[in-house]
Amino acid sequence: MTPPTPEPQRLKFIPTAATFRLGEPLGVGAVGTVYRAESDDVPAPAAVKMLHPHIAHDSGVVDRFQREIVIMERLNHPHIVRHYGGGMMNGQYFYAMELLAHGSLSDRIKRSGPLPWPLAALYTAQIASALQHAHNHGIIHRDLKPTNLFFGDDGRVILGDFGIARDTHDSEGTDPGRTVGTYAYMSPEQICAGGEITGKTDLYSLGCVVYEMLAGRPPFAGANFAQIWDQHLHAAPPSLREQGIECPEWLDHLVAQLLEKDPERRPFNARAVQGYLRDHLEDEFGKDYPQAIRERFAPPNSA
Repeated sequence: MTPPTPEPQRLKFIPTAATFRLGEPLGVGAVGTVYRAESDDVPAPAAVKMLHPHIAHDSGVVDRFQREIVIMERLNHPHIVRHYGGGMMNGQYFYAMELLAHGSLSDRIKRSGPLPWPLAALYTAQIASALQHAHNHGIIHRDLKPTNLFFGDDGRVILGDFGIARDTHDSEGTDPGRTVGTYAYMSPEQICAGGEITGKTDLYSLGCVVYEMLAGRPPFAGANFAQIWDQHLHAAPPSLREQGIECPEWLDHLVAQLLEKDPERRPFNARAVQGYLRDHLEDEFGKDYPQAIRERFAPPNSA
């Protein structure tokens, strides 16, 4: 006997007025399928994520799916994936976003190895700018990692995938006592689950990402999550410069500060990280340091 089709939950967001024509699938995950899409209502090809119909009866999954749409509606920043809204299409929940067709930071590291330190520092400043914008709107990403960082047409880094982001304005969606994130990039307070999750949680993950950009690997590795978690909680990350990795002392210092176990010992906020990098990069490459670094260090056809 075929189970009855569940009644759709009431939408927690205003449906988009845009209509989309689905093209080929770009990827399939546990929650949904992402399609390339076209629309007369948006200026460029889009990516549309459709929630799998067989889990549409799971109120928890639907709530998280809708919460991501609500979160993305609040964010508008050049280094955060652009959002085109969501709604229902053929009885399925969907949301649409900017199509990022140039791969992820993880792809680039796997393909080309560690980045030159000026390029890593430039990308870090861009990520910090995106994080500060999210934090200003009460959003903590909680899953910052190279696979969630993408490249725009002009080569800039763009932060995506807010699927497990914490909305500090939403008391129903805070996952109290639940450990969420990706093992290699999780802060000590995420691992302990009972610790307070603030914007400094994302700063720790940023430290892991910067380390990987410079070393080609995360700061901690192990055979299983328990070994990695133990290092996040208790081990000092190996110094980049002491391993012979080329980077200035001030950048090595910043990475170590971002990876402090105690959140209070990390930088004050993402804006402070961005400003610190700007000052040093201006000293090294001049006021127009972004263009100077891209011209000298960005790989050919990186955009």
